[in-house]
Parts: sequence; C-alpha cells; structure tokens
Amino acid sequence: MFGKDIGVDLGTANVLVHVRGKGIVLNEPSVVAIESQSRRIVAVGEEASRMVGRTPGNIVAIRPLREGVIADFEITEAMLKHFITKTIGKGLFSQPRVAVCIPAGITPVEQKAVRQATEAAGAKQVYLIEEPKAAAIGAGADITQPSGSMVIDIGGGTTDIAVLSLGDVVTASSIRVAGDKFDEAIIRYIKRNHNLLIGDRTAEDIKIRVVSVFADGRQAEMDVRGRDMVTGLPKTVVVRTGEMAGAVNEAVQAILSASKGVLEKTPPELAADIFDKGIILTGGGALLHAMDKLLTQELEIPVNVADDPMTCVAKGTGAFLENIDKWGRPELTARQAKRK
Repeated sequence: MFGKDIGVDLGTANVLVHVRGKGIVLNEPSVVAIESQSRRIVAVGEEASRMVGRTPGNIVAIRPLREGVIADFEITEAMLKHFITKTIGKGLFSQPRVAVCIPAGITPVEQKAVRQATEAAGAKQVYLIEEPKAAAIGAGADITQPSGSMVIDIGGGTTDIAVLSLGDVVTASSIRVAGDKFDEAIIRYIKRNHNLLIGDRTAEDIKIRVVSVFADGRQAEMDVRGRDMVTGLPKTVVVRTGEMAGAVNEAVQAILSASKGVLEKTPPELAADIFDKGIILTGGGALLHAMDKLLTQELEIPVNVADDPMTCVAKGTGAFLENIDKWGRPELTARQAKRK
C-alpha cells in the first residue's frame, strides 16, 4: 500500500494537488518567476503570480504550460517538484504514486512529456487520466455503469468534452479554446475599442465581474485602468456587460460548436441517456456568467454546473487513485520499461 498517493490537476492556469486521505491540499497558479539570464527560479505559484507584470527586467514570470500542454519542460519539472515537495515533503520514502490529468486530445509525444516531467519531479509511478474523465468522476457521476454521461470541462488552456460509459471515454473532443482565450479576447476588445492597454489580471477581473455570454445577461459595469495607447499615460474607462458579451462571443461559439460535434458522434442509446441525465459543466469557464444557460438553449439538453466546478478534476484524480484497480494500469516510467 502506498501511503502518499497524489493526484495533480496540471492546469494551464492553476495546479491543484489532491493527497489521498486529505483531499485538495494545494491550489496555486501555474506560474514560475525566473531570472532571464541564468534561468534560476526565483518564485513558484502564488508568489510568482503576484509578480506578473511587475518584475524588473532581469526577472520574468512565465507560465510553463500553454493550451494544456508543456511549453517549457525544464520549468514544468521544477514547478511540479516544488508542489509535490510542498504537499508531501521530501525524503527517501516520499516517492508517491501520481495521477496527472491530461487533455483528451493531446498527442503521444505530449503525453510522454507530461509523464517524464512527473517522473523527474519524484513520482514512483505515473498514471495519466483524461481531464473529462477525471472531471466526471470528481463531479460525482457514476461513469462505471453502461449508461451515457457527458461532461464539458472548460479549463484555462483547453475545453475538453466527452461522453463516457462503462468507465471510459466513448467519444471526445479537446479544443484549445478556454479561459485564456476569453482573457485574450477581452484584452483585444479593450485595446481596439478604448485605445487602452490592460494586463491579464485586469482582463480576468473583467471576465469575472462584468462579462456575460448574453448582452442583457446582467447589468454590471467596472472601472478599468490601463495605459492610454495615444498619450502613453494611465487612463480609466468604464466597461459594461452589454458591450463585453460580443468580446468573448467567438470563443464561446467555438466551445458550443465542439459540444455539438461530440453529440453528433454519440451513439443514439447513449445520447438518450444524456438527454435524461443532462450534461455536467466543470472547470473555471463554467463560472462564466450564463454559460450553462446558453449551452442548455443551444444544445436543447439541460446543462448543470457541478458543485465547486474548479476542483472537480483534482477531486476526480483523488477518487481515481483510491479505486486504482477499477480504473486501470499506470503509465510505465522509463526505468520500469527497461526492466520489462
């Protein structure tokens, strides 16, 4: 019996760590601050996130994961090692079994990169689990039955959509349109329509406090501060829900189109099950105002936001490890493969 099994939701925006028997013990941004010349790590997670946009020239705050996959292997490995050590400590007997979530559509090469980074960070065994499967388990769906369940997981870098039955994925789609694309669209809109440059943090505040997928979805406004593109001086403008709905429309439509595509490929019997049970909406993007209502309206199937949607994937990895015999075999590490 392994005493330190941990599940990792290795997200583009945040990393969540679930320790067996303790639940979620860590939830920090996927950000690492490094010295640009030596690549020496200065800060990781929450501390590094506070430095975004506020560092001197010799220090840069970067996100080593982009659109759900590893963009910087070395920094991802260091970040994982930091988070694993922070949650379970270090020592001779600290090598844990680790379940890591991956987007449904990543390539074998990208899977190998995740596996190798996790092994290098100190894992004894590595299990890879598809994000929509983990999200469904974490949301409380019993996917082991011969009955269809559908989940839409809108994360930071990817949106993963899947229909599951008998404990596995029947049909799935993963698109690199999610929370980050919402932020980028908001930044472009403010730049184009208000001649104002804003940062990622401000864009996220606008997304949370003002944006709705419907122009009349809510009546909210916010003072937005940034740099005037004409004068170069600080400036404040007011943005309202009515104008911001159009800013994220393209990204929202891409998620809607991918969801329809998965339903079109779903066997009729499972589609009937989904119509009866509804669709589970998870991930940070599930909290975008009225997203569930739009999907319900367009897909003509009830869409329900999971309880605490941002932690479903991490909870699912924990449940996966607790029932490992039911869910599958580990991905072999390079050392173990050689011994075979």
